[in-house]
Amino acid sequence: MEKRVMTNSKRRRGFVVASALLGGVLVLSACSGGGDSASGSSGGGDTSQAKADEAAAEKASEAVIKITPKDGSDNASINNSAAVTVSKGTLTSVTMTSADGKAVSGQLSADRTSWKPSVQLERSTSYKVAAAAKDSEGRVAHENASFTTVSPSNSFIANFTPEDGSTVGVGMPVSINFDKAISDKAAVQKGITVTSSSGQEVVCHWFNANRMDCRPEDYWQGNSTVTLKLALDGVEGADGVYGVQQKTVTFRIGRNQVSYVDAKTKQMKVTQDGKVVKTIPISAGSPENTTYEGIMVMSEKFKETRMNGTTVGFTDNDGKAEYDIKDVPHAIRLTNSGTFVHGNYWGAKSIFGSVNTSHGCVGLSDTKGANDPNTPAAWFYNNSILGDVVVVSNTGDKTVAPDNGLNGWNMNWAEWKAGSAV
Repeated sequence: MEKRVMTNSKRRRGFVVASALLGGVLVLSACSGGGDSASGSSGGGDTSQAKADEAAAEKASEAVIKITPKDGSDNASINNSAAVTVSKGTLTSVTMTSADGKAVSGQLSADRTSWKPSVQLERSTSYKVAAAAKDSEGRVAHENASFTTVSPSNSFIANFTPEDGSTVGVGMPVSINFDKAISDKAAVQKGITVTSSSGQEVVCHWFNANRMDCRPEDYWQGNSTVTLKLALDGVEGADGVYGVQQKTVTFRIGRNQVSYVDAKTKQMKVTQDGKVVKTIPISAGSPENTTYEGIMVMSEKFKETRMNGTTVGFTDNDGKAEYDIKDVPHAIRLTNSGTFVHGNYWGAKSIFGSVNTSHGCVGLSDTKGANDPNTPAAWFYNNSILGDVVVVSNTGDKTVAPDNGLNGWNMNWAEWKAGSAV
């Protein structure tokens, strides 16, 4: 019996030594209990264990390190999500590496209590973070974590127009096209704000699950500044699909230029700030191929471009293009479906102002090569910017669809506001 007691004491003393060697790591055993204490003498083994544990705890660092995202996270944001902080101490080292071992640069705060990456993380990438800190007594603490960022298939991007820093015409809406279908439109729209220095109310309208345009009731005020803020990082736009963008975009509204095309008189009056600055003879769509009516916004400009009838359904009985002009000069897009204001060098000069001959575009007199600045088409091209407005009337055709190009102005304000998700 005594021999058995001696054996247990030795076993217990061995356990105490092991605990001390672990440097303060408390080991709990599911098998500890009354059996061993009953065989000890006066409970001396338990007292020694408690003293050893207390001594080890006194040596542990008080610094508490927190790594975000938490260990094991997936679908982590690529923007401002990774961070290391410490309380009751200061950071002594932080390393962050991608799965291939590439180091991620970061910035330590002046008081050494926080660290963040200084670059945007990559999508669908695993990262490892190792951090060390010390408390006021110089005792060191360590923490490690790994996480995986959101994948392209589980994230969405908002592609927008106009560009940051650009100057555009008074008709240019903020048009946002998402690369994934959005089912929670309200959540996404709440993460997007559009404001104007003019104070005009701006409302966003969803045309479909992938496109949302934003505009005021009337054209933007000339010489104002518009700011678009995308706060979509972590916003769930559809089941399991998250936004990744944090971005602020500003653009300037230029002078107010609106041009009025009358297919009946075959004239275009160009106005700036409400005053007619030039009248240009035009040739609109023929009676067989009338031009859309309505308010249209310039979305692209090409000094020269190719126009092929097959791309918009103009083919003969053999399926060949009714026209294929490889060097159309001074072309300005008005619709996605192919309506342009453009120069015309192949038509007789006499048609402009007298007869409508086109396949639906608005033609202006021009010369081949687009190098003569004195033609009406060159003047109009050089004096127009993206976002300028062209209003077409008296063609006999229907009004252009609001989502055919940047042409939401053809929807009245009540209808426009009804398309908002918030």
